Amino acid sequence: MSRAINVNATKTEVQALCLKHKAPISAIETLASGGTRVVLTNSDAAATMVRAFGRKVLSGTVERTPLRLRMI
Repeated sequence: MSRAINVNATKTEVQALCLKHKAPISAIETLASGGTRVVLTNSDAAATMVRAFGRKVLSGTVERTPLRLRMI
């Protein structure tokens, strides 16, 4: 299982739920298409959070915000 999850929730909501379930976050970012992408430190934590988020987990392709500007 992937450690990355895309969720239809705010960054604050994701952080609070991860803290509640003691799931350590490796990286977190707001998605350009709406929602949040969170990467957990291990797949067990990711599986726990997929169950915790339930229907809020986004499937399919999402639009991410580029971390760096591309040089042309």
